[in-house]
Amino acid sequence: MSSQPIYALRRAEVFDSLETAPEGLTQTEAAARLELYGRNALAEPPQPPAWKKWLRAVSHPAALLLWGMGALTLLGGKPSLAVVIWGVVLINGTFSFAREYWAGRSISRLKDLLPQHARVLRDGQDRMIPTEELAPGDVLSLAEGDRVPADARVVEEFGLRINQAALTGESLPVHKSAEASLRADLAEIERSNLIFAGTSVLNGTCRAVVFNTGMLTEFGRIANLTQAVREAPSGLQQEMTRLSRVLTIIALGIGAIVLLAAQTDVGLPFQEALLLAAGIVIAVIPEGLHPTLTITLAVGAQRLAQHGVWVKRFSTLETLGNTSVVCTDKSGTLTQNQMTVRKLWVARRVFTVSGVGYAPEGKIRPEKFEPTQPSDTHADLQSFLTAGVLCNNARLCSPSANETRWTSLGDQTEVALLTLGLKGGLVDVQGVYPRIHELPFDAQRKRMSTIHRCDGQEVAFVKGAPKEVLQLCSHILINNQVAALTPALREEILQKNDSFSRQSMRVLALARRMLPVGERPYLTEKIERELVFLGLAAMMDPPRPEVAAAMEAFRSAGIRVIIITGDYGLTAESLARRVGMIHEETPRIITGVELDEMSEADLQATFAHEVIFARMAPDHKLRVVAALQAQGETVAVIGDGVNDVPALRKADIGVAMGQTGTDVAREAADVVLTGDNFALLTQAIQEGRAVYDNLRKFITYIFASNVPELLPFLLTAVFHLPFALTVLQILVIDLGTDLFPALALGMEKPEPDILTRQPRKGGMTLIDRSLLIRSIGWLGVCEALLCYFGLGWVFGGGANSFLGDNIFTHFIRSGLPAEGGAPLAASLFLGGVVFAQIGNAFACRSERGHLRWLGLFSNPILLGAVAIEGLLIVAMIQLPPLARELGLAPLPLALWGWLILYAPILYGVERTRKNIFRWLRQKGIVK
Repeated sequence: MSSQPIYALRRAEVFDSLETAPEGLTQTEAAARLELYGRNALAEPPQPPAWKKWLRAVSHPAALLLWGMGALTLLGGKPSLAVVIWGVVLINGTFSFAREYWAGRSISRLKDLLPQHARVLRDGQDRMIPTEELAPGDVLSLAEGDRVPADARVVEEFGLRINQAALTGESLPVHKSAEASLRADLAEIERSNLIFAGTSVLNGTCRAVVFNTGMLTEFGRIANLTQAVREAPSGLQQEMTRLSRVLTIIALGIGAIVLLAAQTDVGLPFQEALLLAAGIVIAVIPEGLHPTLTITLAVGAQRLAQHGVWVKRFSTLETLGNTSVVCTDKSGTLTQNQMTVRKLWVARRVFTVSGVGYAPEGKIRPEKFEPTQPSDTHADLQSFLTAGVLCNNARLCSPSANETRWTSLGDQTEVALLTLGLKGGLVDVQGVYPRIHELPFDAQRKRMSTIHRCDGQEVAFVKGAPKEVLQLCSHILINNQVAALTPALREEILQKNDSFSRQSMRVLALARRMLPVGERPYLTEKIERELVFLGLAAMMDPPRPEVAAAMEAFRSAGIRVIIITGDYGLTAESLARRVGMIHEETPRIITGVELDEMSEADLQATFAHEVIFARMAPDHKLRVVAALQAQGETVAVIGDGVNDVPALRKADIGVAMGQTGTDVAREAADVVLTGDNFALLTQAIQEGRAVYDNLRKFITYIFASNVPELLPFLLTAVFHLPFALTVLQILVIDLGTDLFPALALGMEKPEPDILTRQPRKGGMTLIDRSLLIRSIGWLGVCEALLCYFGLGWVFGGGANSFLGDNIFTHFIRSGLPAEGGAPLAASLFLGGVVFAQIGNAFACRSERGHLRWLGLFSNPILLGAVAIEGLLIVAMIQLPPLARELGLAPLPLALWGWLILYAPILYGVERTRKNIFRWLRQKGIVK
């Protein structure tokens, strides 16, 4: 075999290098190679069965602890309580399992992009075989519309153009040839004589020799990268796991100490001490946290879904809000992926074309108004448009019942010319000029020609690169008259071509020639000569209309946007300037070849300035994302092609387009923009930040109630006081009364300044010191003090005017509850916790703001939730059957008036603290 790369070999050398022949492999040799190299298929890693995933969801540390506590309560003679605790574990686990059910299907979607059968030469005969049976050395026969089944070297081609969008993300077709490729500065994907698995033949035919199959193909490399990138748990998942472990250790530690102290120091019976320890564990574990968390994330996802943003994993919503860098593809993401003619040069005049995309909505108007403009200009324009529509193999499809948009088949530049013709009013031109012959596009000629019949005459229309077409022209059409093409006019045309090109537009030239009668055969050298130049068409893939506003929103939110594209750097830079992404005069443009030569330190240093990454392969995109993450950035990657899949999986947030994106990109992504609206990403980030805020709000709310829940058990253990609350009553708070306001806090709308804040730094956690101090050290302590003050005031004599005697004094002196004393005390304490939590709910609506800033009625769900919370606690205490089941007793009406005051008292205390800290921040005393 040759030591040279396959692309550097001449056609005859390719067969020798791969030990095959122009007639293909023999069936025997193919079978031997299949045994040696393996089947031509993508390997898919085994997935654990669904039952194992569900088992993991119900066996994390906190869940195991609750399973154990349920067993203890069962041993303690409380079977109904054990069933309630175990039910909580099962419900939470099922929620977690449902969130992850649809993850990890990217490789199966990659398989769908490969054809099922391939046409090959075996023993010198054309055969159709299953794609999996292809082996290196097989000779493929491919035609227009075929998908390429393996990586192959072209050895013979006729007008071959390949759509490589699946690998590179760039929609323009790539011309392929059979000649050796000797340039040293090209990546394999850029070689003009290599075709790759997963791409498709747009035009022409070819024969190519397979040199890589299965996981060794470029497609296989992407699959390998996709499999190698293990999706790390989101920040929220990691934090919840860490919180579960910490709370489990704390709960077990306190429970063990209390159990030991209750047995040795206080002398409680073992069963009673066991229930006391179980109560402490239950009080430490916030059972309502997981269902509230899940439902809050689901509500945020539902709000986004209403705007066209589908969030596949709820936990990524919180990560969205932490996004600090957005890495985006260009074609189909920032642009519409629909080539559009923007300017024309016809008869020495420039015309502008309005409208974008394939919908024929727009006008063709002179760039400069000329009062003396000749009427023949319209005829010149119609001749140009006619040539563009006829010298064309694409199809433009109008909206239908199954497709609401204009769609296309074929080369995008040709589709742009068809759309231009419709804008210019051309209808059924093909019927007037039936085609009789075609000279297909050739990469060496850089043009194509079609021959048509009209009124007994034949006319040839030519389309191609401006310089190549211009050198074949001898005349030009001006004012509907054919005039000689002078050197001055040639220079004018070339200057206009350069002007359009500097604006990052793709330029095509159109020409025609009336053929002599009986011109046969239609040879290129006979047809493409002495042409009449008709004009230039300058086109571009226009940016999405919403992108510029989105860039401004990202800038305001402190989020950086970086282009990582497979396209050329100057094209990407022009687009970036147009949409306001870059502002430096000379941003650095790094190509894939340059990136390969850079160290990690050099790469990370480039992020200090504005940078554009061009001509990037999938592994390059992956490396850029990893480098940003190494700097502590939270990276969102937007992409729509197969080449984006590894980066989508590596990113903290993978975002795919819903309409123009590939299935595999949508499967790999965490977020799908179903309407392909780039600006929706800013809304998703806003919602992500709101979700983060709301998580902190309801976690603060839930943690605060843990203090008055835990304190009675500690006081019982230390001072042998009767229980102020039982385990069942704690569950009533955590999974009953507290649940509705917590959910309502999770539905708060984004605060007014949410998109003007800077992204959170990488080390910042959801549950930090400030949250714990505020929830447990301040709000929780205030609630506990308020509840014990009320209990002491009522039962200690301060409320004799309400009750008439002092029950609590007898209760303490005897060490045992007096008739009705314990249930009455429990009712008062439980009611106090619930009404204090109502005030806490309003206090938690903002960490720094207040109701006037947010609007009292801006969250009507919260108003309804606290109303439900109040009705629930009244029903539990005042309805005798419920009260007996929960160990409570009805309260006098006067005490309800006292309990209701807990809510404004707690809110007022927290409002005072906020005002003090706001004044301290204004003075610069605290941050």
